[in-house]
Amino acid sequence: MKSKKRFIFAIVSYFISGVLNGQQVELDPITVTASLQPVTSSVTGRNILVIKGEQFSKLPVNSIDELLRYLPGIEVQMRGPMGAQSDIVLRGGTFQQVLVIVDGIRINDPNTGHFNSYIPIAPFEIERIEILKGASSAIYGSEAVGGVIHVITKTFAAKRDQKKQQLTAQGAAGEYGLLNGQLGAFYQNKNTSVAAGLISNNATGQPQRGTHGFFHNTTASLSFNQFINKNWSISARSAYDKRDFAAQNFYTTFSSDTASEKVTSFWNQLKLSYEKEHHNFTFDVGYKKVKDQYKFNSAGTANLNKSDLLQSLAVYKWEAGDKTSFTTGAQWVNKQMESNDRGNHTLNQAGTFVILNQKLGEHFYLNPAARLEWNERSGWELVPQMNLSYKLPFWQIRGSAGKTTRDADFTERFNNYNKALVTSGSIGNPDLVSEHSFSYEAGADFFGIRNVKIAATFFQQRFNQLIDYVPTPYADMPRKDNLLPTGTYALAKNIANVNSTGVETDIQYSKQFENKQQLWATFGFTWIDSKGDNASPSFYVSSHAKFLTNFNLQYSKKCFSVSINGLYKQRKVLNSTPINATISKDYFVLNAQLQVFLYKNKFSLFTQLDNIFDKQYSDLLGSRMPGRWLMSGFKVML
Repeated sequence: MKSKKRFIFAIVSYFISGVLNGQQVELDPITVTASLQPVTSSVTGRNILVIKGEQFSKLPVNSIDELLRYLPGIEVQMRGPMGAQSDIVLRGGTFQQVLVIVDGIRINDPNTGHFNSYIPIAPFEIERIEILKGASSAIYGSEAVGGVIHVITKTFAAKRDQKKQQLTAQGAAGEYGLLNGQLGAFYQNKNTSVAAGLISNNATGQPQRGTHGFFHNTTASLSFNQFINKNWSISARSAYDKRDFAAQNFYTTFSSDTASEKVTSFWNQLKLSYEKEHHNFTFDVGYKKVKDQYKFNSAGTANLNKSDLLQSLAVYKWEAGDKTSFTTGAQWVNKQMESNDRGNHTLNQAGTFVILNQKLGEHFYLNPAARLEWNERSGWELVPQMNLSYKLPFWQIRGSAGKTTRDADFTERFNNYNKALVTSGSIGNPDLVSEHSFSYEAGADFFGIRNVKIAATFFQQRFNQLIDYVPTPYADMPRKDNLLPTGTYALAKNIANVNSTGVETDIQYSKQFENKQQLWATFGFTWIDSKGDNASPSFYVSSHAKFLTNFNLQYSKKCFSVSINGLYKQRKVLNSTPINATISKDYFVLNAQLQVFLYKNKFSLFTQLDNIFDKQYSDLLGSRMPGRWLMSGFKVML
């Protein structure tokens, strides 16, 4: 372990001290996530990380959740590889407290937050990913507690009167029956653009307890954008996403668990935009339909869950002057569930919000926001937030404070409610109330070293009535209709108080040299301490990493490219005797890819090795992650 820590230290030292002459690459990019207006990230008062979509093809990753896993400050708790299933965690919260957005519209699933990483686009379509860390409910409402993952695509971000053509293809084969493929195309002719993408990851999988960790995960999408005239434009997308995978011990620690799961979703999105001088108006509609089939073992009856998410969002932006702008909007969300396990349910939510972007003097920026949130279960609630930024040539000092809110999903409220008999497992609670927190942070960004951005942030989140699963004796269960006195259960509860305190440091290095050389690196360090007043530890809050460091390093020259990524994590030790499983105190995972260009930069061959040190580990108890995995393939980019 000492040698691995020395390796991480060497990586950090290299790109912090690498102040060399060359072309300056922008490290203060434009973002729309923090205030729904295009502004540089340094004036928002928030810690924002922006990653270009082109980095996906240059790193040893096979799915979008794997890309997120190695970005600074993001903890991705993986149950399976290459898009099978992952929980996204920011700042030590639960996986339900991260809001995932595609081109401005939420995709968080009404059934369960376990499906939030099923982002229904192919990697080639990504223009950039913006990660907003910290409280964001004043703008986005429920679930934007720990932060926001915003995926912005090429068609929805297209500019007027341009001509572009891009085509990419990638294929790979490897151990354990691995066959992966990707296709992508983007075409723009002046004011019309079209994009299509496909990604498919398949394997018979590495051996598990009495089964294999197979997966067959495919996403296909088609999108277009049309600038109708100088003021109006319309964008649309349709996508199909299917995940079929081994799910052994994804949700239980029972020895009889040899589960498999199949999740199929359809995603449709429409955006209408109007822009004239200092005014901008957008209207978005999104519809998502998901079918989830989960089978605990070959002898059991499959759970069949069907969920629908229908939403609309209207946003108006007004630039009142050089130093003042307003954004206001309204949102409506309808969630539905049909399930042989959880019953049939409907929930409506709505909200209206206002955001002010104000520059005071030459260096100070003020960004207050407030949202009036409505939930048919809990009624109306005011959610305020204040963001401050003081910007100097090489420094940005920032601070933020705000309230957050999140309502329980259908699984937390009704899991295992409709079954005739539940011998053990997680039990939903329909009496859950919305959780709240007050979050604040203070940080600084440093741009004084050429090609380097260093961001450091202190944060604290004070949760009230946080929702999580807690071990609960049969005698204390509020409903015993289908339970056994001898059963072992975890009940979804509102925990009185949980406080999380942490520090995060993000470092980015990006540099282009002469002779078509490029070096790009990111490094993140996060420390979090969470404490609650509940006597029994809750499940997901106690599972987050106490110490996390993750990194990427990519170097390319004319004829070859080398990239590595990895993470080191410390967390709470857990054991399960029935399945002989352990959550170790820590683990380190390293991946690498070597790519050789045979015809300029248009055709290449690559070899990739995941989990180089063959580490045996799990992010969640019982969900065994793969060991060393070798694969090779080709890439074509035209």
